[in-house]
Amino acid sequence: MSEGRIKVRIKFSKHGVMRFIGHLDIMRYFQKVFRRAEIDIAYSQGFSPHQIMSFAAPLGVGMESDGEYMDVELCSINSSEDIVNRMNEQMADGMQVLSARVLPDGASNAMASVAAAGYYIRFRDSFVPPQGWRKVIEDFMSQEQILVTKVTKKSEIQMDLKPGIYDFKVSSHDCTDCLYLMVNASSSGNIKPAMVLEEVYKMLDIPFDSFQLLITREDTYLNVGTDEKPEFLPLDLIGEIV
Repeated sequence: MSEGRIKVRIKFSKHGVMRFIGHLDIMRYFQKVFRRAEIDIAYSQGFSPHQIMSFAAPLGVGMESDGEYMDVELCSINSSEDIVNRMNEQMADGMQVLSARVLPDGASNAMASVAAAGYYIRFRDSFVPPQGWRKVIEDFMSQEQILVTKVTKKSEIQMDLKPGIYDFKVSSHDCTDCLYLMVNASSSGNIKPAMVLEEVYKMLDIPFDSFQLLITREDTYLNVGTDEKPEFLPLDLIGEIV
């Protein structure tokens, strides 16, 4: 970060029709928000200057979220509340800035900090397996391994999902029964919720259709513990409100 610049982590939510907007369009959307809100955001140097911002674990199209994050560099700042209020005055329906925190010197950027993500999973048409989900989850997680084949652009690799599933249980969200799933969301071991649910469906011998799923990201987490004993904290617990 250049001398005199202030690094700020912004937390926002994404709901409604905005869930169908892809990551590149979300970047362009926030570029316009910063300009219209007259926030003193820093720009890169060179032939084509651009606003300095980075996002943590971009959200898949069609998913909602209560906990998205972006880091920006500002040249000046009045207060965290001022940033939140100015940005929310420019927000479209379905988007809301929740907090703005000034990061300490040397803090890793949002993308590099991501270790895990939590998700609420509901089903269209109130789909519920006949056995009930608690028993399903117990049987699923009692397996020694949960092997899947992950297809990349260059190859196919076999991976074990189980070490990267940190929590899986019946829960509720917005007064509606659902599943809660916390998984590895790091760049080295990223697990998508649909990958886990597809394996559950296989175990039940039920055809899988990802369009049955209504997924809301609960929050995005960093690991302040170790790989053997992880301790997860939301990304907005780093930094301070000014």
